[in-house]
Amino acid sequence: MTLAEIESNPSFIYQEANYQPGRSWRTWLIGRPLATADAPHQAIGKFVGLAVFSSDAMSSVAYGPQEMMLVLAAAGAAGLAYAVPLAIGIVVLLTILTVSYEQTIHAYPGGGGAYIVARDNLGELPAQTAGAALLTDYILTVAVSISSGVAQITSAFPNLFPYRVEIAVALVLFIMLINLRGVKESGAIFAAPTYLFLGLAFITVIVGMARFLTGNLGVVVDPPPLELTHGAQALALFLLLRAFASGTTSLTGVEAISNCITAFREPKSRNAGATLIWMSLILGSLLLGITFLARQIGAVPSDIGETVISQLARTAYGGRGVIYLATLVSTTLILIMAANTSFADFPRLGALHAGDGFLPKQLMYKGSRLVFSRGIMALALISSALIILFKASVSALIPLYAIGVFLSFTLSQTGMARRWSRVGHLKAGEEIKDPGSTLRYEQGWQTKLVINAVGAVCTFIVMIVFAVTKFRDGAWIIVLLVPVLVFTFFRIHHHYKRLAKQLSLDEYGAPSRVGRHRVIMPISGVHRGSLAGLAYARALSSDVTAVYVALDPVEAEKVKHKWETWGDGVRLVVLDSPYRLLIEPLLAYIQQIDALRQPNEIISIIVPQFVPKHWWANALHAQTALMLRMALLFKRGVVITEVPYQVD
Repeated sequence: MTLAEIESNPSFIYQEANYQPGRSWRTWLIGRPLATADAPHQAIGKFVGLAVFSSDAMSSVAYGPQEMMLVLAAAGAAGLAYAVPLAIGIVVLLTILTVSYEQTIHAYPGGGGAYIVARDNLGELPAQTAGAALLTDYILTVAVSISSGVAQITSAFPNLFPYRVEIAVALVLFIMLINLRGVKESGAIFAAPTYLFLGLAFITVIVGMARFLTGNLGVVVDPPPLELTHGAQALALFLLLRAFASGTTSLTGVEAISNCITAFREPKSRNAGATLIWMSLILGSLLLGITFLARQIGAVPSDIGETVISQLARTAYGGRGVIYLATLVSTTLILIMAANTSFADFPRLGALHAGDGFLPKQLMYKGSRLVFSRGIMALALISSALIILFKASVSALIPLYAIGVFLSFTLSQTGMARRWSRVGHLKAGEEIKDPGSTLRYEQGWQTKLVINAVGAVCTFIVMIVFAVTKFRDGAWIIVLLVPVLVFTFFRIHHHYKRLAKQLSLDEYGAPSRVGRHRVIMPISGVHRGSLAGLAYARALSSDVTAVYVALDPVEAEKVKHKWETWGDGVRLVVLDSPYRLLIEPLLAYIQQIDALRQPNEIISIIVPQFVPKHWWANALHAQTALMLRMALLFKRGVVITEVPYQVD
């Protein structure tokens, strides 16, 4: 119905709410509330988008090469020699993913990434599996990136190492607070540190390469002792696959942009696609450069000592000077900010799940700053718990990492391949409307199908490698957790479907009318509060019964005498309670009346309730209404109403 129709129909009244939220502590903390009409002005461009949605991928160069080298170090120098070839393999995989997701961005301009692609092309079960995998990955991204950032801090200031968990949790809460202020504002805040890191990272690589080419790069001085977490091992295929799997954690942020296309300015798909390409070029070049130089200087990977990026910067700049410290500070900042990608993506994906009825509906509503506030806070809470559980250890968290995202990669690419197959079977001018996009015949669909099929095969192989090689280190947790989450999603969905069916007006017929309205009003005495409740009860029905539970015979006589004066003819039932119980006799009486209730009869329980001026004074009064509500909440045909009586 249009606004004009509403205004012309006397059954409808259209009125704009004139209320505007006032200033409060929340205004100071997260900013003034934004109107719905401000949403287009919160869209971001490519420059800010790179900082918001690519910080996860770009920051991974600070820990991806290190984790790969940490595994290879188990085979000594012979193992470390494979660091650069493995990095090249990771960059090849990055290229395949970039081309694949660039196609996804233009095919699904509404965003949603792997979840929407799988839902439209593969069905609900693959879609929920992709969603569960991605949500798990976003939680782990926060835990890993923040823990890695804290590792950089403790590299520069070893005395802070015992406080790494507290520092990490504080940083998670800080990132949460910034994101509650909105996408545009968080992007503006984080843009400067992102580009500072990129500038210093490229300068470090360029200086290191220049010194290498001139023959005066040298080797790292006083590297940390080599730690063999799993003991010395012979160089074997399993070890190489395990190292490759650790290195592929650098690719975990590639899908982020495809999930949040709607956050970009128009033309959204073009801006998102360009940002994806920029991110991949930066990530690939830094990954190769850092791995190559780390190998040349003889950097020693360490989980509790100095990081590889710190050793590289110290060697490239010839000591711990100002530019070295600036590089470490910027690296720490980008690692912390990598969590921002998850804070941007997790709430949006959660809102999509909630909109489809697979997560609580509360997650689909935006807060005062036009962001999904509940999703942001949920992410902060869960990731903080994970950091505490694993003591902010990157190596302990890494085995849990990346399986989920590569599972979503596989499902996304499979779904896209299925999409191009469907497109190929359409005739010119024919359309198929899916919830997430419209399918039309396209020239070159065969090439696109091959690209996505190759991407699906590659990411599936990496996922299997990761699951097998990291299974005993903790990957089994994710292997079990994802099915549990999917089962939970479907149970939530079943609840919402059952509820919708019970609330549906289809085939409902005429609504039943109330034949009799019986009102029961428990009283604790005869006073102004009970008389206010009595006046309200008599306004509802002429069939009113007051009920007094007698704990003391003397007090019961006083109540009966006062009721004769003030009860205005309403019947009073006195329930003798020899065991001095209050709620139990009252419930028994209500259940006795309820057992005699006819199908078209309603029973209302009216409870006079004192409302003291000060909140702490509530502890001085019996919360009878609350206890009755909890006891009778699931009784059909029984309504509980509180009648407040304000007292000073």
